[in-house]
Amino acid sequence: MPDNVLEAIIAQVPMKKLGAPEEIAKGVIFICESEYMTGQCLNLNGGLYMM
Repeated sequence: MPDNVLEAIIAQVPMKKLGAPEEIAKGVIFICESEYMTGQCLNLNGGLYMM
């Protein structure tokens, strides 16, 4: 991906960075270890909500 395109994407993310694989994995582990959670959506998006 060209640097200018990547910078434009990052500029739209409120946390001003891309999520690292380790950060996403923590959310996946949280869901997998939850025994009483049903029907939830965990948004791992740095605060970027696209409609």
